[in-house]
Amino acid sequence: MLYGEPQRSLALTKSEPLPWPTGTGPASEYCAEPERLVVLASFAFDELEGDPELARLARFAARLCETPTGAISLVEAERQLFLASEGVRVNETPRSTSICAHAMHGADILEVTDTTADPRFADFTAVTSERHLRFYAGAPLISAEGAPIGALCVTDVVTRPGGLTEIQREGLLVLAEAVKRRIETHRQASRAISELTASAARVQFVLDSVPDIAWSAAAGGEFDYFNARWQDITGVPPPRSVEDWRDLIHPDDYDETRVKFETALSSAERFEDEWRLRQADGSYRWVLSRAVPSSDDPQTTRWFGTLTDIDDRYRISQERELLAGELAHRIKNVFSVITGLINLYVRSDDTLRPFGKALSENILALARAQDFALRTEQEGSEDLKVLLTGLMAPYGLPDTGAVTITGDPVKSGRGTATPLALVFHELATNSAKYGALSAVDGKVAITIDNQGETISITWSEEGGPPASPPKDAGFGSKLIDLTINHQLGGSITHDWQETGLQAVLKVPAERLGK
Repeated sequence: MLYGEPQRSLALTKSEPLPWPTGTGPASEYCAEPERLVVLASFAFDELEGDPELARLARFAARLCETPTGAISLVEAERQLFLASEGVRVNETPRSTSICAHAMHGADILEVTDTTADPRFADFTAVTSERHLRFYAGAPLISAEGAPIGALCVTDVVTRPGGLTEIQREGLLVLAEAVKRRIETHRQASRAISELTASAARVQFVLDSVPDIAWSAAAGGEFDYFNARWQDITGVPPPRSVEDWRDLIHPDDYDETRVKFETALSSAERFEDEWRLRQADGSYRWVLSRAVPSSDDPQTTRWFGTLTDIDDRYRISQERELLAGELAHRIKNVFSVITGLINLYVRSDDTLRPFGKALSENILALARAQDFALRTEQEGSEDLKVLLTGLMAPYGLPDTGAVTITGDPVKSGRGTATPLALVFHELATNSAKYGALSAVDGKVAITIDNQGETISITWSEEGGPPASPPKDAGFGSKLIDLTINHQLGGSITHDWQETGLQAVLKVPAERLGK
């Protein structure tokens, strides 16, 4: 829409509308009373009564036109209200005797040089009463949408056959434009305030509805806001300073978490900790306390935080930890009994003793894998390096440096711990018998390469005797192939070099993480 083109949308726009063009009559769709009154109500004119700027405009209009009175009138459904005036003794008059109600529908100034001679107004109370209204000139006030809302008028008690001078007419129109700008600015400001108030109310409702305690603080930890959940949970007034938290946090937790929080305040870094919050009934429950700064300047940043109740989860975690510890203990006992039985049965038979030793070592490898799985469940550590470190510990890691494990961090699920334990135990056993780990200076390097959908693990030996493929595929080779191909869905390749065995194990990342 071009500037100056009449706007004829029935909807009140939220963005600031263009002013209604001077010299253009009201939009027909807003001349109907229901639509006109809707627009009129949107101005909240009761907040503008006595406005000093409008009063100055009314006073200057009277002086410019050399009349004893000047007024800014609003035409409502039943009355004419004077929003600001000069020399007018009343605040309102009936709409039925309002000349402004006629002036507001025009495109230009309405001039009545002798009201007694105009049949439209001759019997109006203002004309026949002691007010003795004889001259009227009013510039229409039309809203940005095109709705007639009132007039800027000047009146006199004597007739004025010549009417207004040219400069007076031009000035009255200019003043009318100033009135429209003032009331339109007020409408936009009122609308913005209403929207902000409604938005703030919605945000407050959301904050008070969430199960967490939400808070904010100024720089230095001056707490200035808590949502309704604080009072519901603690039953006490909210703290205002860090020191005020002393009676709200469990005595065993307060000093440590205060040091952490003050460190975060001084560095404007995110804060997170777990501690026990005193409840309204005097009991304590574990909460997860988080806070984020609004900027990286400790002197000016504001802080926003939450307290999330994790007591049930915390206690369940403790129970699981106890259960996992008990389970790990019992499983270790079972493995010990099994290896003990094996050693007992093969002790007196020299032909079975090597078999029993190998079987016991495999069982011990499985025990280490099981220990990894249980520890992963307790502590949340699922790094493949952690598993391989535990499996290779009997072969010199970390004291001798005979085995090194490097590469990308990769998630290893508890379900893959056992098959990986069997594979790497077999590789390590063969190396200890025939490869690099059988030599004093021999070394094994395990490298983990995350290739996206595939995880590649390289086993590289050096410093031992030259490697050569076995003449026949024994049980160990079959065990490795069966485990990798069927249980892990991967593959393994062997490269028998003079410097030692180079083996590459490839496993789908999805299978490895289960």
